[in-house]
Amino acid sequence: MAPELSLSETRALLKAQFEGQDPAQHGEKWDQLWKDNVIPWDNESPNPALIDILNEREDLASKKADGSRKKALVAGCGKGYDVLLLSAMGYDAYGLDISETGLQGAKDTEKEKDGKGLYEPKDGIEKGNVTWIAGDFFKNDFLTVVNGEKSFDLIYDYTFGCALPPSLRPVWSKRYHELLSPEGRLICLEFPTTKSPSIGGPPWAMPPRIYEGHLSRPGEVLPYTEEGCELEVEKLGLPHKNGLRRIAHFHPKRTNRGGYDADGKINDWVSVWSH
Repeated sequence: MAPELSLSETRALLKAQFEGQDPAQHGEKWDQLWKDNVIPWDNESPNPALIDILNEREDLASKKADGSRKKALVAGCGKGYDVLLLSAMGYDAYGLDISETGLQGAKDTEKEKDGKGLYEPKDGIEKGNVTWIAGDFFKNDFLTVVNGEKSFDLIYDYTFGCALPPSLRPVWSKRYHELLSPEGRLICLEFPTTKSPSIGGPPWAMPPRIYEGHLSRPGEVLPYTEEGCELEVEKLGLPHKNGLRRIAHFHPKRTNRGGYDADGKINDWVSVWSH
């Protein structure tokens, strides 16, 4: 069991781990946190917002027109709860993490929980395959173990984009554009949306305008203030013609506890993207 940390303790710990570090070294820093069992982001279950959206949106059905299973990717999958949920919903699900230690936690979760409770296939759904991959999201090496086309019909981002320093957002958006299949859907559970950008990260503040700005302009370096924390929306040009399109945007009916304010209002957003 990971130690319980307050919000201020979590922010201080993560900031101390990553502040001033070359992004190329961040993978090692995340792995060290896993080794130390300091994983305050672990909620021990899928986000209920993902459960709801998979149950409610017909365009996220797990079968293609020819009857074959769709492929799903969760980058920064941690202990793999979302991956196992997607498998139970009929997807061939791939969990990618840069930390070998984190992936061992995912394999342990699979042994303990696969096919049980939330992870039990329902309504005659055939369970999809589960594949764990230790690798770098920004490199193609991990795609060698992906069956068929090297793209995904569903990609899920929650606490992954916000874990990356803002300097990586252009390549983050470009990578999703590359990895999403022509008819695929990218689901972003947008978090944290009300955190002050000046506090820093991780997790870095990512209100909806950050997702919309970058995903509709994949690969483009966008204008931020001199401090590098506020996106200057008024200076943005038009979205790219080949950028991802936001086809849905709404507050989920429920989410993890970190997505609520002190009055019980949900601050998280769900956005769904397509080519």
